[in-house]
Amino acid sequence: MSGIEVKNLHHTICEYDDEGNIYEKEYALNGIDLTINEGEFVAIVGHNGSGKSTFAKHLNGLLLPSTGDVIVNGMNTKDEAKIYDIRQYAGMVFQNPDNQIIGTIVEEDVGFGPENIGLPTDEIWKRVDEALALVNMTEFRHKSPSKLSGGQKQRVAIAGTLAMKPKCIVLDEPTAMLDPTGRAEVMATLKKINEEEKVTIVLITHHMDEVTAAKRCVVLNDGKKYFDGTPREFFENVENVKKIGLDVPQVTEISHKLNKNLDFVNKNPLFIREFVDNFVEKSKNKPIVVDNSVEMVEKSPFEKEKIVEIQKISYVYNDASKYKTTAINNISMDIYKGEILGIIGHTGSGKSTLIQHLNGLIRADKGQIFYKGKNIYDKDFKMSELRKHVGLVFQYPEYQLFESTVLEDVCFGPKNMGADNESALKMAKRALKMMGIDESYYEKSPIELSGGEKRRVAIAGVIAMEPEILILDEPTAGLDPKGRDELLNNIRRFRDEENMTIIIVSHSMEDMANLAERIIVMHNGCIEYNDTPQNIFKEYKNLEKIGLAAPQVTYLMNEIKQRGIDVKCDIINVDDAVCELEKYLQ
Repeated sequence: MSGIEVKNLHHTICEYDDEGNIYEKEYALNGIDLTINEGEFVAIVGHNGSGKSTFAKHLNGLLLPSTGDVIVNGMNTKDEAKIYDIRQYAGMVFQNPDNQIIGTIVEEDVGFGPENIGLPTDEIWKRVDEALALVNMTEFRHKSPSKLSGGQKQRVAIAGTLAMKPKCIVLDEPTAMLDPTGRAEVMATLKKINEEEKVTIVLITHHMDEVTAAKRCVVLNDGKKYFDGTPREFFENVENVKKIGLDVPQVTEISHKLNKNLDFVNKNPLFIREFVDNFVEKSKNKPIVVDNSVEMVEKSPFEKEKIVEIQKISYVYNDASKYKTTAINNISMDIYKGEILGIIGHTGSGKSTLIQHLNGLIRADKGQIFYKGKNIYDKDFKMSELRKHVGLVFQYPEYQLFESTVLEDVCFGPKNMGADNESALKMAKRALKMMGIDESYYEKSPIELSGGEKRRVAIAGVIAMEPEILILDEPTAGLDPKGRDELLNNIRRFRDEENMTIIIVSHSMEDMANLAERIIVMHNGCIEYNDTPQNIFKEYKNLEKIGLAAPQVTYLMNEIKQRGIDVKCDIINVDDAVCELEKYLQ
């Protein structure tokens, strides 16, 4: 048969003792039956550890069933002689495009697959041309992949798979590390190749708005198939969705909360337009004001203790080569004690370069940085002392875990600072408790943990050193909604208890709206905006021009306003939107 048929699929992970005997056995996948027809667009969702990535790797034979079968276009993945053909039928695209791109220029990378299977030169270039055109990357064919944005790199990775002419593409969280524009580019590309080329798309994602782009939604929960149906059918039962650690689009949640008290609509909408249509109909007898102007919100300057002052810093990569790039350009800003500061910007805007200046990992080419009034570039200033007070958790914090147990890993920082064993243990246990890590995890290997647990342990390792400033680079990327919420709540609670300064770099506008007290918007190495979240997201049209966006609720409120209902437009989270909209439905 064409398509993919999964029959009673089990994938077992076994732990062995020194004598080779199994002492622990765990099912990553447990009895999954599923058929994916050619030409479908299927979203696979589930909490971290639910088995999504393991399942994806079975679809093109990267993993083989412990028991059960995976039949790809009539070929069993257990048949070694067929693996080559199976992988031509089902290609894979992973989360990080940098791990897949190997060519020095775009067209070389896209042509690598066809060349590797021995196609004639004319056919290779024909496929390269077609694949680049499909993902709208033809004009970049002679560019170095290293000079592309995250969204462009991911489109190159997809083109490299398309050039192999697969009937199916399996994508494992391809937008997790992308800015809003990059995400939109990738999703538009997937929709195009599905509709125009009839390529089957299997998309693993934690972004619920991406699920709504699919025709079918399969939910995995603890290694088992929990749901198989349309996205609308899945999101209709909001309570059940949240019960398994997932989330719904913001418009769906707002509708659900309004339904509880006001019998707002009969079904939960998935898209802004259908929500607005319902809302306008329900509130038609309310006063209508035809005024589409956006209310201005006065700026509220922070009256707190200044802890960091940045004065006109600039930094250039590859200054002496033809690849010279100005990463940050003449930036000035202040950071205050106890605030939660968000930094957003398109991929390549300079966010990560900026934060690495704050603990001296990168030294500015020009300008000065003051920590508590002291110039960190003075000869007598000790960078080692700065790094004790400014902790940085990188974009993939799980790569920072290296000890054999969770407790040992979190103890490493305090010990490295000179703490004795007893003090280090005390500091580590306190940090782990703050991040919600139970004692039952202390003796586990960090490798055994879920994605969300690894993030929290990595952050605890920095917190244990008791810094005054904690910097987090994309802390929620790749986390399921439950893991994301737990992490953000722990960060907020930690700040409240310790009055620590928190700086978060993120591509999630919803996270920034829910957590940050002030937001810095970066664009091409410069600060475009520096203001409250309400004022920042009010500029959503300008944000879109520089590769960003606003939370979905912001677009919803503005759409309602444009339909003639005088709602507030500076609302950036679900609960405030519900309170505002209730007024027009009573």
